[in-house]
Amino acid sequence: MSTTLLRKTVLGVAGLAFAGGVVAGPVAGAVDAAPAHAAPVAVQADKPDTGKLLPHGTPGGQSSIPLNAEQTANAKAIVKATKKAGMDERAAVVAIATSLQESKLENLGHLGDRNDHDSQGLFQQRPSSGWGTVEQITDPEYSTTAFLKGLKQVDGWKDMPLTQAAQKVQVSAYPDHYAQWEKQAADLVAAHWNS
Repeated sequence: MSTTLLRKTVLGVAGLAFAGGVVAGPVAGAVDAAPAHAAPVAVQADKPDTGKLLPHGTPGGQSSIPLNAEQTANAKAIVKATKKAGMDERAAVVAIATSLQESKLENLGHLGDRNDHDSQGLFQQRPSSGWGTVEQITDPEYSTTAFLKGLKQVDGWKDMPLTQAAQKVQVSAYPDHYAQWEKQAADLVAAHWNS
């Protein structure tokens, strides 16, 4: 073997060893260098744990719709209001699934003859039922906070299937319809919880 080829081979192997050490070395070194009594370092995940989002698994018969910019912004507003209210990711899943069922995440005004009484906004809340004024219930933060306030009053909501928790707040004529949106709601919370 020629001297030049031998030198390139040795330098190449040394370079790979160095590159591997740079990539793996500090991490491995940090673990080895940590004192035995040190607590493990918590690493924040990019997305919430699926077990928190879907604690009962994904129900059958799931529906999904493509979202436009307005609907996505409304999903983000629900997540933001949930965090501001000090509630967890599961509360956001329940809220978004409810809004998907009630309005397809559209902040609906009065729909005339197609309206269910005076229901409006993301959650189809009714001023005549005490949810707030039209201006309030068509504000995404207010309507989400009002929904979450109702959810907090449901004993054991965290342990219930989503459709039961949503129904306790909404009192819908179609109580089983909320479950069909659980997977899409969980996906939206996963995508936007840490954004």
